[in-house]
Amino acid sequence: MEENKKIKIGCASAFWGDTNDAAAQLVNSEQIDYLVFDFLAEVTMSILAAAKMKNSNLGYATDFVNQTAPLLSKIKTQGIKVISNAGGINPVACREALSKEADKQGLKFNIAIVEGDNLFHKKENFFEGKIKDIDTNSLMPESVTSINAYLGAEPIRKALDEGADIIITGRCVDSAVTLAPLMYEFGWKSNDYDLLAAGSLAGHIIECGAQCNGGNFTDWHLVEDFDNIGFPIIEVDSTGSFTVFKPDNTGGLVSFGTVAEQFLYEIGDPGAYILPDVTCDFRDVSIKEIEKDKVLVSGAKGKPPTNTYKVSATYLNGYRTQASVVIGGIDSTKKAQITADAILKKASRMLKDLGIQDFTDKKVSIIGTETMYGDNSRNPNPREVLLRIIATHPQKEALVLLSREIAQGSTGMTPGFVNMLGGRPSVSPSIKLFSFLIPKKDVRSSINIDKKSIDIFIDDNYDSNFQTTDEVSNEVENKSFPNEVPLYKLAFARSGDKGDHSNIGVISRKPENFFYIKNHLTSQTVKKYFSHVAKGEVICWEVPGIHALNFLLKNSLGGGGMASLNIDPQGKAYAQQLLDMMIPVPKEIYNELINRG
Repeated sequence: MEENKKIKIGCASAFWGDTNDAAAQLVNSEQIDYLVFDFLAEVTMSILAAAKMKNSNLGYATDFVNQTAPLLSKIKTQGIKVISNAGGINPVACREALSKEADKQGLKFNIAIVEGDNLFHKKENFFEGKIKDIDTNSLMPESVTSINAYLGAEPIRKALDEGADIIITGRCVDSAVTLAPLMYEFGWKSNDYDLLAAGSLAGHIIECGAQCNGGNFTDWHLVEDFDNIGFPIIEVDSTGSFTVFKPDNTGGLVSFGTVAEQFLYEIGDPGAYILPDVTCDFRDVSIKEIEKDKVLVSGAKGKPPTNTYKVSATYLNGYRTQASVVIGGIDSTKKAQITADAILKKASRMLKDLGIQDFTDKKVSIIGTETMYGDNSRNPNPREVLLRIIATHPQKEALVLLSREIAQGSTGMTPGFVNMLGGRPSVSPSIKLFSFLIPKKDVRSSINIDKKSIDIFIDDNYDSNFQTTDEVSNEVENKSFPNEVPLYKLAFARSGDKGDHSNIGVISRKPENFFYIKNHLTSQTVKKYFSHVAKGEVICWEVPGIHALNFLLKNSLGGGGMASLNIDPQGKAYAQQLLDMMIPVPKEIYNELINRG
């Protein structure tokens, strides 16, 4: 291995639908060895499965081809290797589409695909085996539309060994597209667990694109030029330590806070973060600003992985419709509620008269009254609100009826029915998530390259001795202090989703103030604060390396994703809500923070 070798990887996408100019920004920077993309979410798999059923040439993230094709000449000249999970349900078609674009330009690339994650052909076996959801313990429903295992980095690494220039995968863990080239470049073995954890952390930091570069940041007011925000580049050495930065002459911000927020984003137990290749212990990770817009990350530890893959299936759970109506004038909140109640009551009566069952679920939200804050709302009784009515039903026709009846509110109910945004609401399928575990030995992955298929052997013959780490003790000193400040004065915070669960990472701005955060912010206080959404337990872990707490709010998203009727189905604003919580502090801390503004 070359001494002092360093590898630079840029990430150009956080999801299918992300900006179109990130790949060009990174390639034109002429600073990267690898260009990686993350396109897939659970619901995306269901959408891609439906697309392939209609057209056998679809089922992949078309954005990948559209964004990469214009850059192929520069990618070739610079020797950049490209890795993406854009294959979705149909990596073969994705490769064919990209190959055609390369052929038009007279360019040749060795394009490999990774297969084996798609387990839909085994659905009957899962039905017969009475597979159960890991959270709800329910059986797999018959209406399943996609079933995909989260593969790890090993198949991608093998494709690089075989000389691939571009690698297209189906479902894999988001961080695998970054870990694999590091394993390949530095010769990391499958049992180099600390190194694998470090490479996985590197992938986790950049997998959400601009989120580590100032996107979705607590101190958003410090971030310049959102219109040209820089996408992340990491420079990794053979020890697994890496720096995070962005291309020159781009907007955004790379700091301790931006990277620390992304570090805790969408993880549960920071001492036992399970990935296919390694179980990560991130509790002692260090994040340090070393110069303007450059941060050094180190200290990840690893343990053997488990002998199972996580599998995510999506299934059709009836239909849903959503209406958004602007209501203005005096007592807008009261008028919105009366209008919504009347519309739903009338539609239910009409369904009954037709011999059709009532709606399976329905929810009314009055946006503008801080409805997402529950009992923490500081309702100003606004003179304009957005009435949101959402309902689900097994039959599409029932929701078509509701969508028609909503329009009557403009002439036959309370005054101030200003505008139905988007026109009469449409009816769409309601997609839900079903997750389970499967032994690794039951999943056969392979790579296809140079018209040959190579099976990938995943060793699961090890003692993982998996254990979750201890939660923060509920027995705190709970000292009382005379003054209070909002949490945002003391901490950064970011929240995200995992199915029906949400996590909130809270990072102390100063190490010396971490005590006051821990003193008041506990599982119990957070559970009470989010009592309007947190239906399950709230768990808290400490992350001492960055003086942080990570909270997991179970069953807090109303089913999560497309299944949720909540205004915030992915908990994206939960951290913003928590940052308003008042934290008791000594008088000298209070004076310092208040005077600082």
